[in-house]
Amino acid sequence: MVPPGPPGRGGVMSVSRPTNRLAIVSLVAGIAGYAIPHPFIAGLVAIVTGHLARGQIRRTGEGGALLATIGLILGYVHLFLSVLLVGLIIIVALGFGAYIVSQGHNSG
Repeated sequence: MVPPGPPGRGGVMSVSRPTNRLAIVSLVAGIAGYAIPHPFIAGLVAIVTGHLARGQIRRTGEGGALLATIGLILGYVHLFLSVLLVGLIIIVALGFGAYIVSQGHNSG
């Protein structure tokens, strides 16, 4: 019978891959979009760094692919909501302007 080895030593050593830093930046920017007043900039940062991170992860084999993907999703959601909000503001402003102009023609 073989005696057991010293405590804490196993035959299998796990090797963890380093997490890509741009993937972390992408995720943080995507989450930060909920905290800053205008999420458009955070969305752009999350999108750009997420795509860069995914490319680096494919080339180097680093970890963080899920973080980059979540950052990309959040970034695109922020970008979409920002564009939607700006479009809504423009439509309301044009509608209000048209109402003011029509009221001016009715009273004169």
